Amino acid sequence: MVIVRRIGSWLAFALLWALHWLPTPALGSIGRSLGRILYRFGRGRVTDTNLALCFPDMPERERKALAQRHFEALGRSAIEMTLLWFGSDERLAGLVRLVGLEHLEGLRDKPLVVFAPHFVGVDVCGFRLAAEFPKSASIYSRPKNPVLDRLLLRGRLRLGSTILLPRQEGMRAIVKALREGRALYFLPDMDFGARDSIFSSFFGVPTATVTALPRLARLGRATVVPAVARQVAHGYEMRIYPPWTDYPSGDLEADVRRMNAFVEDRVREMPEQYFWAHKRFKTRPPGEPSPYRRK
Repeated sequence: MVIVRRIGSWLAFALLWALHWLPTPALGSIGRSLGRILYRFGRGRVTDTNLALCFPDMPERERKALAQRHFEALGRSAIEMTLLWFGSDERLAGLVRLVGLEHLEGLRDKPLVVFAPHFVGVDVCGFRLAAEFPKSASIYSRPKNPVLDRLLLRGRLRLGSTILLPRQEGMRAIVKALREGRALYFLPDMDFGARDSIFSSFFGVPTATVTALPRLARLGRATVVPAVARQVAHGYEMRIYPPWTDYPSGDLEADVRRMNAFVEDRVREMPEQYFWAHKRFKTRPPGEPSPYRRK
């Protein structure tokens, strides 16, 4: 069975390699079609649950339409990831436009945390930003599928000076990288469980939120700069925001809430592009059942 799965993975790998030769608009069209299938047979129910929790006043019909647009954007980004894995540097660089790069001037070779929430295109935009900051780092969780692992590493290590920090190594390795003057591309807005998390409001829902962003900023003596990926007509745009001042503030709950509030504001700007397929509310306060449990 393992051999069969491995062969199937390599066949998928070959298909993705063939797809990357197509023009970018064609990749987008294929990806949107894939997304509609994934919504129906993938994590559509999880997405519907998340949207119901975050937008309870939105009519169900509108939420369903929003969920489908999300999966179309998600499918498109998945297919366009082939350019990260197989495309030329020139084509990949042309796929992403950086806006607000001036906010990073003066921070090169200094401890820097680029706070990048989970919006569609966050991986491709991360590569483009790393081209501007070759001395960078990101945190890596190794997937169980070895073929997928190879693909992810291929994309993330295209720039030779980028380092990957295994999540299992914890804070010490990350702080060391920051103090070496590396720019950490950091995506903390997911449910990683109760450990090192506090419950903070996200769209009015108590949400297990890791405290790593303010802790890393303090321990690594790092500046936090938010950067948000946006899927546009024929590519992506990464908007870099001004560095956060007075962060961390010393109030851990306020610092975590600031992070969540920033993500909420960006979600309202482009709700279909946030990663709703993730079980963001899986970890609940004691005694509260999971919203994803089938009734």
